Amino acid sequence: MVDEAFSREDAQDAQDRLWVRQVQLHDDRAAFACLLRRHQGMVRALLRRLTRGDAARADELAQEAFLQAYRALPGFRGEARFRSWLYRIACNCFLQQQRLGASELAQHSESLAEDDGAWEGETAVGAQAELPHQVALRLDLGRALARLSAPEQEAIVHCYLADLSHSEAAALLGWPLGTLKTHLLRGKIKLKEFLQAWAPHATEEVLP
Repeated sequence: MVDEAFSREDAQDAQDRLWVRQVQLHDDRAAFACLLRRHQGMVRALLRRLTRGDAARADELAQEAFLQAYRALPGFRGEARFRSWLYRIACNCFLQQQRLGASELAQHSESLAEDDGAWEGETAVGAQAELPHQVALRLDLGRALARLSAPEQEAIVHCYLADLSHSEAAALLGWPLGTLKTHLLRGKIKLKEFLQAWAPHATEEVLP
């Protein structure tokens, strides 16, 4: 049964390589459409886990990931499986959006602090109350993730935010299991340090 599963994966990888070659050599849109049909369900499922079930946001990120993948495909050399390569692009799209959201929130907060005469005290309190605890934590997490190395980011995103097992994440990233665990441990230690102002909530809600 295990051998059959590996044979099926090998056959799928071989077909992926053929479609990738068609896109690279002939800009074959039909071949790229075949790649998307095979992998879009798993990419969207991954992004929905990352966005905590926000289907609209996940679909938006998936579209951006597919667009980036199409543009980057001429440079794909096959060092990793196409599926793993595409998943990395999707995770990077998520991380980029997290960082952008954190940056926008910081700018907005600074402008509110500078314009202290424009708000009545009661209104300012109400505005702060409208920012949910979960949103604030997510944005701070985006800032913290941006401070990790790329391998640490990928390990954290796959194992904690996407809720994949260590073996699943290692397989998707094309890493030995020990390498995945090393980056995961280092990233977790750093995140606990960066998010210590949230303690114990950050470690309980984000990094079980």
